[in-house]
Amino acid sequence: MTIGAPVRRIVIVGGGTAGWMAAAALARLIPTGASITLIESDAIGTVGVGEATIPPIRGFNAMLGIDEAEFLAATAGSFKLGIEFVDWGALGERYLHPFGGFGFDIEGVRFHQYWRRRRAAGIVEDIEAYSLCAVAARAGRFMPPSPDPASVLSQMAHAYHFDAGLYARFLRGRAERDGVVRVEGDVVNVALDGETGHVRHVTLAGDRVIGGDLFLDCSGFRGLLIEQTLGAGYEDWTHWLPCDRAVAMPTANAGAAITPYTRSTARAAGWQWRIPLQHRTGNGYVYSSAHCSDDEAAATLHAGVDGTPLADPRLLRFTAGRRRKQWIGNVVALGLASGFTEPLESTSIHMVQTGISKLLALFPDQGFSPVEIDTYNRLAATQFDQVRDFLILHYHATRREDSPFWSETCARAIPDSLSEKLALWRRRGRLFRWEDDLFAEASWVAVLLGQGIVPDGWDRLADAVDAREVDARFDRLRAMFADAASRMPRHEDYLARICPTRVRA
Repeated sequence: MTIGAPVRRIVIVGGGTAGWMAAAALARLIPTGASITLIESDAIGTVGVGEATIPPIRGFNAMLGIDEAEFLAATAGSFKLGIEFVDWGALGERYLHPFGGFGFDIEGVRFHQYWRRRRAAGIVEDIEAYSLCAVAARAGRFMPPSPDPASVLSQMAHAYHFDAGLYARFLRGRAERDGVVRVEGDVVNVALDGETGHVRHVTLAGDRVIGGDLFLDCSGFRGLLIEQTLGAGYEDWTHWLPCDRAVAMPTANAGAAITPYTRSTARAAGWQWRIPLQHRTGNGYVYSSAHCSDDEAAATLHAGVDGTPLADPRLLRFTAGRRRKQWIGNVVALGLASGFTEPLESTSIHMVQTGISKLLALFPDQGFSPVEIDTYNRLAATQFDQVRDFLILHYHATRREDSPFWSETCARAIPDSLSEKLALWRRRGRLFRWEDDLFAEASWVAVLLGQGIVPDGWDRLADAVDAREVDARFDRLRAMFADAASRMPRHEDYLARICPTRVRA
């Protein structure tokens, strides 16, 4: 292998969302003129019941020059303003984790600090009233954000719900137009270079050989290249995140309303998702097999949906965690091949996106510098660990003890990194982001307050502003957001006008 020679042949093993996201991005953005071959098998199916995302997906699509309306129509997509959590803090409670922030800082002090100060003065209210995304979501309304910072609509932020299979198909069309070659087949053998240990070529059923300089492993949980061939190792997080199975099932839309948010409902042995698309609704139950049988899970899912099932439940087995290394030699793992954190905060597609972004930023030559590889692995591990801590928070911040699953969840130890964050929050509501943490301060505020972890005190700098001035600002902001949301169109009306789909359930 020639040191320093540019990468000329890129081989992506596996299609689906991860494979076609990588193919579309690399075909458009790498300047080396490399050939890109994607290998996938039609025999490997997908669940295809809907995918929820977070706002950075908009940046990825924009990077590829994707028109939002065209994309949503092609994927039967809808808009997402946040996630509603039901029965997580305690039975009967619900809250929203909205996109965007809460209110505005006052004299350089975070808005939630004044909320906490007012609470101590006897004003007990839901902080959701001070998030435009939350107010609009509760009203079932939507408008895109305004680029004018003086407009109240500049406070809007959104992501999407869409059919992941249709998204992969949409990206495939773009990638193939940009020169990506798709090869149908199953990989039956992987050949390594005897000197470097790098993957030299893969052999498909039927003895077709495909060689490459750089290989992307998008083969799903099995990690055909990164794990089965190169033995990356896997860091198991089951002791923190005990859910290890899911059943998924699409249903017909039960009514005219299409809610502009995802819903997560805590169940006896895990939680159930609801993702509304234009043509149907995606549903699933993520659960611990130690606390619930597969048949019980399927029955729970059937009982908890609000529309007619369109297919039988499909079972998925997984182990929460990540590869110890996501880049080894000339192989980079993306998607499920790199690790899996349950979809509680809709991070699955984002982890693919951020993996692609890091690869582009550290794109190698055929020398495959250890410095670039080590940097990628450190950044990837940090991102996974930060998402892990945020997910663990949801289970840890509960007062439920009504089933063995929840009783054990309450008693589980948590990572030191999360313990330190919670200790700082509990004292005076302080939060800090470390190393480009994916989740902004407002996300932590939403979950912590939503599940009942209210700080003991507040930042005393908030005492410098007169209470009457603070109250007046809160009153104006609450009224402004309520008025702005009331003027927005209904979410389903906006979809019908801007991006109606022809996809049928």
